[in-house]
Amino acid sequence: MLFFSTFLSKQSRQKTSLFILFSLTLLILVYFFVSSSFTNKATSDLQNGDIIFQTSQSKQCTAVQIATRSIYSHCGIIYIEKNKIYVYEAVGPVKMTPFSEWIQHGKDSKYVVKRLKNASTQLTPAIFSKVKASGEKYKGKSYDLYFGWSDEKIYCSELVWKIYKQGANIEVGKLQKLKEFDLSSKEVKAIIKERYGDDIPLYEIVISPKSIFDSELLETVKDTY
Repeated sequence: MLFFSTFLSKQSRQKTSLFILFSLTLLILVYFFVSSSFTNKATSDLQNGDIIFQTSQSKQCTAVQIATRSIYSHCGIIYIEKNKIYVYEAVGPVKMTPFSEWIQHGKDSKYVVKRLKNASTQLTPAIFSKVKASGEKYKGKSYDLYFGWSDEKIYCSELVWKIYKQGANIEVGKLQKLKEFDLSSKEVKAIIKERYGDDIPLYEIVISPKSIFDSELLETVKDTY
């Protein structure tokens, strides 16, 4: 009887273990199916060359938001390769970041996508190839903490603006000088002091995420805010 009871106990434990393993496997499959469905639904309306914006959460990005009076502090360009979506961005170094990973870096994973109003004629596959090729020279470059206009280092909105300008001769956003921004807050003053000391380049050419966002050449195609 003891042997029989032990045998049944082992059988029961094996069945329980198999049931748990089956349940875990099923849950994992369901998770990946739902995750894939959500991603496909969220990205089905994106196109090559779309410009995507988010609210980053670093100390510097907070200062950018205040100085430009905008909630958007980071941006990049959508690239679609082999049915996978990436964001080409200057984040140190310039690189392609998977879309799902990119949106997680923003506050509450929210983002806005904009597109050229006449993209069908001004951003044809042939033109986009030139746009993309113009961005290749920046790949791997370090992030420009000083927001200079040279190509030695580069920041996010500068990358977007230069890629469009050099690849398609399209200026997405108005260039400004540093002195045109709101530099009066303590957060902005602290960043400026940290970066430049007393030698502030007030006449440096700058392009902000807000300036690109407000471009009359663009229209909103997706907004999750």
